[in-house]
This record gives sequence, C-alpha cells and structure tokens, in this order.
Amino acid sequence: MGIIKRAGDLVYTFRFLKLLVTSFKDTKAFELGLIDEKGKKQKRPDSAEERDAYTPFHRLVFNIKKLIPAGKIGSYASALYLLKDHYNIKDAKLEQGLKDLGLDTSDIMMESSQWFILEDGRLSPGTYKVRYEKLLCKTLDEYVKPNDGVRVGEDAHPVGDVFGMHIYEAIHIKTNQKVYVTVDELI
Repeated sequence: MGIIKRAGDLVYTFRFLKLLVTSFKDTKAFELGLIDEKGKKQKRPDSAEERDAYTPFHRLVFNIKKLIPAGKIGSYASALYLLKDHYNIKDAKLEQGLKDLGLDTSDIMMESSQWFILEDGRLSPGTYKVRYEKLLCKTLDEYVKPNDGVRVGEDAHPVGDVFGMHIYEAIHIKTNQKVYVTVDELI
C-alpha cells in the first residue's frame, strides 16, 4: 500500500505543479468558459466534460495560483506548505517536482523581515495585517484579503517550513479560521 500511496502523491504533486505554472488561458476550464483569464469562476460546471475540467483539485490549484503574485516568495512558500499539509507531500517530492518543472528552489530563501521573530524562533505574538490574498486552511477556497487582520498567539513556533522558510499559524480575525503565513507576508 505504501508504494501506491507514494506514487499517488507524486502524481498529484506533478499535476499540481503543472497546473500551477500553466496560464489560466491555457486550461480546459478557461476554454470551456468556466473561469476567466484571472482564474475567477464564471459559471458552474454542468456537463461531464466541464466537471472534469473544473474539479475540487482544479479549484484548489487555481485559488492557490491567484495567491502567488509574481516575485512574492513568502506567499509561494505558504501556498506550498498548505499543499504539503493538505496532501501530506514530503519536501523531497515537492522539490523534485519543482526541479522537473524548471523552477529553482534556491529562490525560496529567507529574504524576509526578521524583526517579527523572537530569539527562540517564535513569531512575536500580536495582531498583524497580511500583504496578499491567502486561503484559509480549513476550506481552501475562502479568501483572506490584503490588509485583513490576523492574530498570532503566545506560542507561535513554526508549524513547518518550505525549503528553509518558516511557516507559522495565525488566526484570521474576521472568520476565526486558521491561516498559514510567513514573516514576509505580515505588516
């Protein structure tokens, strides 16, 4: 069973990464009029072909893709961590998939502001605003809007990392739902 699960993980990793780097205009969902050029849903899929072109997996990837503005490494790292966490994908598989797609993992590095970080590695507790749109961890399709408030608790140690960039858990104030953040995304 383990080998089948690992093979499935690898297939999903490659599907995710391929869809992530594909322009919205080059997808079957766009061709069928289900999404616009920015990935926003235009209509509900009705036919079998439309349902195949816009599955919950597609919706997840499209929503993550919309959260990654060009050059925003912190958002990219937290989106990758959301994927890792949701599908239990190992770093090595994620890194191999990125390399196979020609993406350089060395671009994901600690280039963010460190003044939010305490000496013991915890994120300083308090209320912050987020710079970019994000997905809530539970639903994967509700958005945290730019400048929305998030609350960081007293014991905010990193919950994980993506290629050396620490990921922290915060609570979106409007929805009281969990969201993953990097220090680069906080203001």
